[in-house]
Amino acid sequence: MTRIALGLMWLLHWLPLKWLAWLGQGFGSLLYRLAGERRRVTQTNLRLCFSALSETEREALAKKHFAAFGRSFIERGLLWWAPAKRLRQMVAIQGREHLSSVGGKPVILLVPHFIGLDMGWTRLTLELDMVSIYANQKNLLFNAALLKGRTRFGDSTLLSRQEGTRPALRQMRAGRPFYYLPDMDYGQRDTIFVPFFGVPTATITGLSRLARMAGAVVLPVITRMLPKEQGYVVRIYPPWQDFPSASIEADTRRMNAFIEAEVRQLPEQYLWLHKRFKTRPPGEKSPYYV
Repeated sequence: MTRIALGLMWLLHWLPLKWLAWLGQGFGSLLYRLAGERRRVTQTNLRLCFSALSETEREALAKKHFAAFGRSFIERGLLWWAPAKRLRQMVAIQGREHLSSVGGKPVILLVPHFIGLDMGWTRLTLELDMVSIYANQKNLLFNAALLKGRTRFGDSTLLSRQEGTRPALRQMRAGRPFYYLPDMDYGQRDTIFVPFFGVPTATITGLSRLARMAGAVVLPVITRMLPKEQGYVVRIYPPWQDFPSASIEADTRRMNAFIEAEVRQLPEQYLWLHKRFKTRPPGEKSPYYV
């Protein structure tokens, strides 16, 4: 089945982007109907984060999210097989001057889990060699395709989560920007509870700690999905000033506050399918099993 799916993705990548967008949105709508558990996870996340919206409004937002997620999944075939010229035309980069302004210091690119993050990674690897950490997929064939697709340009490095952050630190110090995705629920280890949309959220403190250990500059990066044939835009933000601070908790709160502000601008493009609030403070039940 995986081979069939990969073969279909390869065939589809030849289509114009507007056709892929249409097919992807349809695929997302189908997932919304069939993927009951992920639909309920999304609905729970939106209820916690957008309590001011009515149930009807949250349902509409959930459907938009699935449509956008479906599109990002179908368009992944472009990342794995389309030529560099097509990707450069399809994905614009804004704020490249901010990367040039860091003066040779180690760089952490803070990349929240918006659905365009894979598109952003691939587009940036056409311009520079980076390092990032990935989670191994249970499906070995899909995992192999994912790794091959993500490393097809340049000389970027992908490290498994099991390898930890030390190899990434070494590569950062050697001049490779670290494409860092710290905004998921990784359990209790190395986390503190800080607000995210007003909800105490288990958040890893790695951004503050790594910036401190490496003497690194932090630049947020968000890839926005545009309507249909307009493609994507990778936006590199200016370096954060006064970061890291004297307080790891204050730094982690700052990260979550930044991500929350960006999510409010693109609510349908954040990864709501993930159980972001699964790890709870002592004595509090997970909202996904109520």
